[in-house]
Amino acid sequence: MSTDLLAQSETTDADLSELDLRDVLSEDPGAPRVLTRCDLSGADLRDAHLVDAKLVDCRLDGARLDRAVLEGAVFSGGGAPGASFAHAECTDTRFERMDLANTRWQGALLTDTAFTGCRLTGAGLTSLRGIGYTFSQCNLMLARCKGLVLRGRTLEGLRMDEADLASADLRETVWVESRLRGANLVNAKFVGADLRGADLGEFELQQAGFLRGATISPGQAGTILGSLGITVAD
Repeated sequence: MSTDLLAQSETTDADLSELDLRDVLSEDPGAPRVLTRCDLSGADLRDAHLVDAKLVDCRLDGARLDRAVLEGAVFSGGGAPGASFAHAECTDTRFERMDLANTRWQGALLTDTAFTGCRLTGAGLTSLRGIGYTFSQCNLMLARCKGLVLRGRTLEGLRMDEADLASADLRETVWVESRLRGANLVNAKFVGADLRGADLGEFELQQAGFLRGATISPGQAGTILGSLGITVAD
């Protein structure tokens, strides 16, 4: 279909897959855009102006949103697996119940951005800019999160099995019903963190040192010592 479908601020059920939308989305429609059930798979949205936009149940598989201005936008439902958000401006942006597997976020500005109920397996979340971003009830298995800053956050319902959290700032975090099995924690900071609500799996002696400064439960301590062949008895 023609990009004329985007001439108005509201667009529904449009097939915009594989189209170059850079020019049309650089124009101000006079009101925040609302896209509902649109297929934007493989579309080129680089540098798009989508301030305060709402994208509901849209497909953005493999779409290019590099440097897009997404301030205040809400992405609800649908998905964007394999999409690129490199250097996108995402201040106060909301991603809710989306499939964001294998997305790339290098250099993105995520100030006060919230990911809720999203699938972020294998996502590249390195070299992020901004502070105050949050993740809740998200699957981050195998995600590349080197240097992630979540200091002081309550992390609820996160699955971070085998995620790369090297050099992440996790000080003063509180973990609730979350998983860290097999995660790379080299040089991660845990001072003041409460990990009693996290499934840590088994640790080797040198790995246990990565948790220095954190609080763990007696059961977790027993599991760690058990992996070293030490039996804890009452």
